[in-house]
Amino acid sequence: MPEERKWKRIRERLELKLPVRIHCRETKDLQWTEITRLIDVTPFGAGFTLKRPVEKGRLVHMTIPMPRQLRVFDHVEDQYRVWALVRYIKRAATSDEAPLFEVGVAFTGKRAPRSYEEDPARRYEIGALSAESLNSLRDWQEAELASSDKRRLTRHNIPVDMLIETLDEKGGVEQSEHTVTENISARGAAIYTTLDLPVGRFIRLSSEQYKVTAYAAVRGISMGPAGVSRIHVEFVDREWPL
Repeated sequence: MPEERKWKRIRERLELKLPVRIHCRETKDLQWTEITRLIDVTPFGAGFTLKRPVEKGRLVHMTIPMPRQLRVFDHVEDQYRVWALVRYIKRAATSDEAPLFEVGVAFTGKRAPRSYEEDPARRYEIGALSAESLNSLRDWQEAELASSDKRRLTRHNIPVDMLIETLDEKGGVEQSEHTVTENISARGAAIYTTLDLPVGRFIRLSSEQYKVTAYAAVRGISMGPAGVSRIHVEFVDREWPL
């Protein structure tokens, strides 16, 4: 029995340092690709690191030279092309200023849902097993409404200094702006900005006041006092230390 349990654990999580191509569409107009290596893999998911942020609930497309015995479909193809749902993200401790994110995903199948094609920034949650024995998807909002332990966090109406930076397809800084928040909580903020930032875009936020850098996803856009626009963001890699 101990040997059987040991074999089952190895089967569930194999430490295969395979190269993998990650393709992400942040918005309809922005997409990027990164080549990295797997940390571990199972027939139903994988772990790897990225130099760019993603967020829990987003879909990414993966191309992997996966061993055929671990595949659910495309057993005769050279590369395993599979869609995956981000289930976990954490910024790794690094010795330099370049960020590195630890990511865990669940494979969802050979094709993305039609709703993703309409809105690549849409978020999903795991549903029931599909016909291909991989994870099916349901809309994130439905999953949130079904959750009984959803927390409501107090927004503090304080102006925190913020440097907003957007990243281009290669990970370099594309646009930047110094501004302040209208309000902020541990999970998100409303920030005044003149930048054109569509919903779904990932941005980097830095505060000299708090000596903090965090990554966030744009959730909404609205008009503030005196006709100044503001973005509503959710932090994706950490909570803000209030």
